Amino acid sequence: MIKDILEGILSSGRDLKFDEARLLLDAEDKDILSLMQAADTVRRRFCGNRIDLCSILNAKSGLCSEDCAFCSQSARYNTGCSIYPLLEVREIVEAAGFARKQGATNFCIVISGAGPNREEFGRIKEAIKEIIKLGGIKVDCSLGSLTLGMVKELKALGIDRYNHNLETSERFFKEICTTHSYASRLKLVEMLKEVGITPCCGGIIGMGETKDDRIDMAFTFKRLGIRCIPINILNPRKGTPLENIKPIEPLEVIKTIAVFRLILPNSIIKIAGGREPGLRDLQALGFMAGANGMIIGGYLTTKGRPVEQDLQLARDLGFEF
Repeated sequence: MIKDILEGILSSGRDLKFDEARLLLDAEDKDILSLMQAADTVRRRFCGNRIDLCSILNAKSGLCSEDCAFCSQSARYNTGCSIYPLLEVREIVEAAGFARKQGATNFCIVISGAGPNREEFGRIKEAIKEIIKLGGIKVDCSLGSLTLGMVKELKALGIDRYNHNLETSERFFKEICTTHSYASRLKLVEMLKEVGITPCCGGIIGMGETKDDRIDMAFTFKRLGIRCIPINILNPRKGTPLENIKPIEPLEVIKTIAVFRLILPNSIIKIAGGREPGLRDLQALGFMAGANGMIIGGYLTTKGRPVEQDLQLARDLGFEF
């Protein structure tokens, strides 16, 4: 089955079907290497050997009004996360310069909360202007919900991508968030596409969703034409409703990455938050299963491993950057 699927994708660009994807997620351990090889072959054919290296900055932390069950920055949970207001322009620009020196190709300004107020948005715009002047790194944002006018302002500044994750399937979304709707997230993604900003749109696996939910999410990305997809692996945070959930196994993560690649041959599939605890010593296999991007230099509220280790991993796997 894996051989037939691979031949179909390579020879005619045929789309993977839902029931095929579901069977592949249930692949036995003895078939995982064949699944990985197929996904890696598709990645090489459609994406080449370049790897997307993104650095993110938690430019405003904590006190978020939303109730996302996975998030340590929600004001509704007692998680002990760092709380601070939006950083100054100088601090944001310095962080971008540091990310560039580390080897990141993209720098994403992230803030907690439902969306920025006008003063915060103005400060972020000033920082974007300065980073673009700095050169050598592309600027992304993840600022929550925006108006169409704000999206157009970001487009005029020249940002590269805007991150707005769907988090999971539409069916499961209400189980992890009640303070805003799945439809509202889809609306912003469509707004970004309308003005010509590339949506960076991913999700989280391991929150208690079913395998069908994961596949639904991947097919939603395909329907939306998403070309940059961060796959986060839940790293349960103390104090959140998901703090006691049992983590999924590394091989389950690898199968999920491989199936996403077969569904989305042309997209950047980026292993994002939770990469280190989620894959443990099998991180390299995630990239051998079709991933071609990663977040380097740490995450919003948790540290990553040293950047040089990630760069060496990419070199050892034959990626170009």
